[in-house]
Amino acid sequence: MEYSTLGRSGLRISRLCLGAMTFGAGTGIWGEIAGLDRAQATRLVAMAVERGINLIDTADAYSQGQSEAVVGQALADLGLDESRMLVATKVRLRTGAGHNDVGLGRSHIMRSVETSLRRIGRDHIDLFQLHDRDELVPLEETLRALDDLVRQGKVRHLGVCNFSAGDLERAQGITARTHWARIVSNQVHYALTSRDVEHEIAPVAKANDVALMVWSPLAGGYLSGKYTQGSSGETGRRTRLNFPPIDPAKADPIVRVVCDIAAELNASPAQVALAWILARREVCSVIVGARTPEQLAANLDAQQIALNAAQTERLNQVSQPHLPYPYWMQQFHDKDRVVV
Repeated sequence: MEYSTLGRSGLRISRLCLGAMTFGAGTGIWGEIAGLDRAQATRLVAMAVERGINLIDTADAYSQGQSEAVVGQALADLGLDESRMLVATKVRLRTGAGHNDVGLGRSHIMRSVETSLRRIGRDHIDLFQLHDRDELVPLEETLRALDDLVRQGKVRHLGVCNFSAGDLERAQGITARTHWARIVSNQVHYALTSRDVEHEIAPVAKANDVALMVWSPLAGGYLSGKYTQGSSGETGRRTRLNFPPIDPAKADPIVRVVCDIAAELNASPAQVALAWILARREVCSVIVGARTPEQLAANLDAQQIALNAAQTERLNQVSQPHLPYPYWMQQFHDKDRVVV
């Protein structure tokens, strides 16, 4: 296992992170996604630790809180403290029926932390992340609440998820002026089928010493090759939910190249897609989830897949994202500024 430094935190985390969205048994959308009980989850965590993973990612809203609880049970069953497994969780999504059981106001943040700590069974959270922005709450209020949690010792480091480049710049600007705890990571969707982060989010993260963590690197399973048009009627949450959203007309040519390269390497399409994202220098850690030990083992084996330059270029070309304005204009003008 390779390791990276999480922004400027000094925290070393594994390049692959275990996602716990499948832990627990919730209702509604979580009934589609989750389903692993304590024993099943513990087996996955044990395998992850054995293979060098030292970070597990969950959220207060996953399976109505059951994911955090099962994470805590697995850590206790295996006797894992923070020296062997770090825990990242999140706040922002709805966690109850009350008017204030959602969002990034101080009240919800403070209650969420206490509940998460109780479920996980630790006295602090290693990486506490905003699951998204909240347009109803001033960012200053949110960041002040987070700084208080760091000062109280209940949270070690702060991260965000799904923040735009502008959101991130604004947050770091506020923390710089106020000397509050800074953001060290931004968890984003990044995959061969979705490379939007390359335009602004990745450069701004680098400029602000913010690590990029990647969720859904297989586009909800689409890059496994099971769901392309004309496939043999594969069913599952990818088919029912279409999340992250996929346009088959654009994604299927990418999947075909992924499958071709997988055949060349005697690997699975998922392993090729993971190998591509792991090779991106802007990526600090990639979150992989699984329902079975076999799925997790296959994902972890992606670290052994070495794409050559020609294969990487084929993937880059077929997945090249559309350049929004002003980037296509800048690219046009940059033609005479290439250093030979």
